[in-house]
Amino acid sequence: MEKFAPMHLAEDWDNVGLLVGDRALPVERVMTCLTVTPETVDEAVQRRADLIVTHHPIPFRPMKRLTTDTIAEGLVWQLARAGISVYSPHTSFDSAKDGINQSLGQRLGVGELESLIPQEDEMQNLGAGRFGRLAEAQTLAQFVDNIKLNLSIESVRVVDGAGGSVHRVAIACGSGGSFLGKAKARGCDTLVTGEATFHTCLESQARGMSLVLLGHFASERFAVETLAELLGASFASLEIWASATERDPLSWM
Repeated sequence: MEKFAPMHLAEDWDNVGLLVGDRALPVERVMTCLTVTPETVDEAVQRRADLIVTHHPIPFRPMKRLTTDTIAEGLVWQLARAGISVYSPHTSFDSAKDGINQSLGQRLGVGELESLIPQEDEMQNLGAGRFGRLAEAQTLAQFVDNIKLNLSIESVRVVDGAGGSVHRVAIACGSGGSFLGKAKARGCDTLVTGEATFHTCLESQARGMSLVLLGHFASERFAVETLAELLGASFASLEIWASATERDPLSWM
């Protein structure tokens, strides 16, 4: 994991790496997931996982005690009691050479991908976010249809600030509204991210940029499924799977 998603790529505010567990314990069964929740913990316990590789870290903030008084503390307590370790790559996975943003850009047909905020040698393509261009300009409607097809989602939210045309695209998985200024500086007409605030949507309009909001879950969940496949190919003797019970908590009614 540290070779695939080096920890020095993580943001300063993040909490990545082995967060729960004993490095000396053997591992035979591994589950990947986007987030540690009561459902994913129950699945890991029932299927006797030794390790959870979760995109979103738990614990994220320091815990002064470990009880069942709060949901987060209770989940960590349940995992520890079951002997299940937790590893989180989070923003180091976002920014890795073949990380989430790179994979998301490729799925959406964005070519010539580069880091929005490069780290180290720009030629290594390490750093936060991605930007690139479509082979040919598309209407926003065509671009959105392609997104829904490639991510198997039914709907997205859109701010049409660029007059309905998409050519130069920025990518920021998760909650990526803060990348809007960087995307504009790179000459992008569209930013694709998971979620953004209302005021970021207004800013996108004012800057003459389109904003495509996939939903936080949809912008990242595919990557933990791919990660399970990659880990399975690297460690053929282990049983590795992506959580089957994990669901987006948000739905349209």
